[in-house]
Amino acid sequence: MLIYEYKIDGTKAQYAAIDEAIRSVQFIRNTCLRLWMDDHATRNDLQMYCALLAKEHPFVFSLNSQARQASADRAWSAIVRFYDNCKQNKPGKKGYPRFQHDNRSVEYKGTGWKLDPDGKHITFTDGCGIGRLRLIGSRDLATRPIPAITRVRLIRRADGYYAQFCIQAQRRVEHVPTGKQVGIDVGLKAFFTDSEGNTVENPRHYRKAENRLKRLQRRLSRKQKKSKNRKKARQAVAYAHLKVQRQREDFARKQANVLVTSHDLIAFEELQIRNMVRNRHLAKSIHDAGWEQFLLWVKYYAAIHTIPVIAVSPHYTSQECSTCGTLVKKTLSVRTHVCAGCGVVLDRDHNAALNILQKALSTVGHTGTDAPVSA
Repeated sequence: MLIYEYKIDGTKAQYAAIDEAIRSVQFIRNTCLRLWMDDHATRNDLQMYCALLAKEHPFVFSLNSQARQASADRAWSAIVRFYDNCKQNKPGKKGYPRFQHDNRSVEYKGTGWKLDPDGKHITFTDGCGIGRLRLIGSRDLATRPIPAITRVRLIRRADGYYAQFCIQAQRRVEHVPTGKQVGIDVGLKAFFTDSEGNTVENPRHYRKAENRLKRLQRRLSRKQKKSKNRKKARQAVAYAHLKVQRQREDFARKQANVLVTSHDLIAFEELQIRNMVRNRHLAKSIHDAGWEQFLLWVKYYAAIHTIPVIAVSPHYTSQECSTCGTLVKKTLSVRTHVCAGCGVVLDRDHNAALNILQKALSTVGHTGTDAPVSA
């Protein structure tokens, strides 16, 4: 599945129509959720309920029928996730479905929209009055067959409106073998250190923007509620957070792509980040580093290049000596590994990365491998 995203160029009236469609989606989702809470409705019940809502409310009827069904599916996805967490005895809160108060998107399936032959304009044909919109982007949709586009989403963000096209396709890249295998140890001082001793600096995007975010938040708190100035201040806060989010994702994608294209095997620690952020002294820095997002992109690019990515247990990777295996206990403040057994001196993270790679090589072809080993 590929997702092409374009910024939308339209009029104020069209943007207002998109907002109205988004509010309709939120209403359908929340109403379906209430039906499940009251009557323990099934997925089929929620789909049938959409038709009843369309008869009772004109603004729901104006939305495309498949878009209404997609809205009910959103409610059912939250319900299924809650059921699955309960069955798996997930620790902590199970994610009981909640009513949505700030929905930002509407999703169309196979009907309700029509793409122009040039691939640069899209027209929404339901009763919401969105009409014809211009798509701003570099990807060429005209070369994609219409049946391959399974869904179209309209999304409202702090800096405007966007259209996403979900395309049924398989992406493959012929990997050029390099003969290199690497283990990586993610951290806070350095974003990650590999088994060759190379380090990538932690960009700390949120920390750098924190003063500006605090200033904008204080400015927002002083505005009168429901005023136009408060709406503008809220928009400024949202845009500042969006910028940090995009910086973090861009950095994670680029680093993951470089790592995958330059190695034939990648090993990393299978960290329980959810448990690690319970430490109130480190939680903000861990979230700012974005390890989970980075590792997800590593797995994605590795699947495209068909190279193995191996997750290993993090136990004792920092304590064991990568040369002789001697256990050298150290606190987090000790950044140098000095082995009393063999006398080797290494950076703490470099030693951990070497241990991660050694563990991974012992599990190749068994457990923990996310992609097949290249010949």
